[in-house]
Amino acid sequence: MTLFRTLTGVALATGMLTAGISQAQEPTFFRIGTGSAGGTYFPIGGTIANGISSPPGARPCEEGGQCGVPGLIAIAQSTTASVFNNTAVQNGELEAGMAAADVTRSMYLGEGKFDGKPHEKLRIVANLFPEDLHLVLPKGSSIENLGDLEGKRVGIAQAGSGTQVAVLQMLEAWGVTRDNMDEAELNNSQSAERLADGQLDAYFYAAGWPVAAMVQLSSTKGMELHSFTDEDLAKINEIIPAYIPSSIPSGVYEGVDYDVKTSAVSALLVVSSDLDEELVYGITSALWNDNTRKLLDNGHAKGKQITPDTALDGIEALGVPLHSGAQRFYEEAGLL
Repeated sequence: MTLFRTLTGVALATGMLTAGISQAQEPTFFRIGTGSAGGTYFPIGGTIANGISSPPGARPCEEGGQCGVPGLIAIAQSTTASVFNNTAVQNGELEAGMAAADVTRSMYLGEGKFDGKPHEKLRIVANLFPEDLHLVLPKGSSIENLGDLEGKRVGIAQAGSGTQVAVLQMLEAWGVTRDNMDEAELNNSQSAERLADGQLDAYFYAAGWPVAAMVQLSSTKGMELHSFTDEDLAKINEIIPAYIPSSIPSGVYEGVDYDVKTSAVSALLVVSSDLDEELVYGITSALWNDNTRKLLDNGHAKGKQITPDTALDGIEALGVPLHSGAQRFYEEAGLL
């Protein structure tokens, strides 16, 4: 909390500079691409949108009103997640997006699936939270490794998602491809429904736990989560360095009363280099003030893991630049 009070001082200084004109200025709309409603991106994106907003005419922060950027109206939009969000940010169709670190790096550099198509405008505002890979199985079922999914009906996440890009790479390393499995491109909620109805043998989804659709699935039909071996986690990390060993604790989901070894990738808040430096400076300030801290702590469980202490974790190694406005904030706050 001490660090947050320090950061709030920086944010309030920014707010004081603009408070005098907040009543007169036209609203600035700021669209944040998230993910499906049954995942983690959407509720977290909504909390961030709330925290950074302060519509024209709103009561000032110091009088108990909103403590975001004066004049800003941020809106969280449900999308197909990482790939879509980064593409829309690059093309100016969204002001910001939430996206997985591995996909953001590949798209920025134009590597892998995006070979020759660099998304050079992508810029990072903050590392947010770890997204754990969930490999969901029907209650009472299990597999030894990913190779057992050959010939099975498998949900590989929706097209345009970072999960799908990563999962197809992982499966290929175990000899499983679109040619020898019955794949389904579905969002998390759709996948959970199909699994419950017996139409899927397994599905993948990378998100911060607990995931709403899985909470519902585990409390109704029941489910299992595949726990990877240490050797398999090392293999995944070698294939996709941004996916690092992690775990989902016992009891997060009803009936899953064992610790689950899995891989996780960082979720990022991404904007375009075209955005004004002052605007992004103000947004970064608002993201880390005490008011947004309360919203994050009282919202989705993953919100508590979104902190200024971890905002820059892994960013330098990722190779995708910070936006100049975010960089200025972190420098002034003594975090960079």
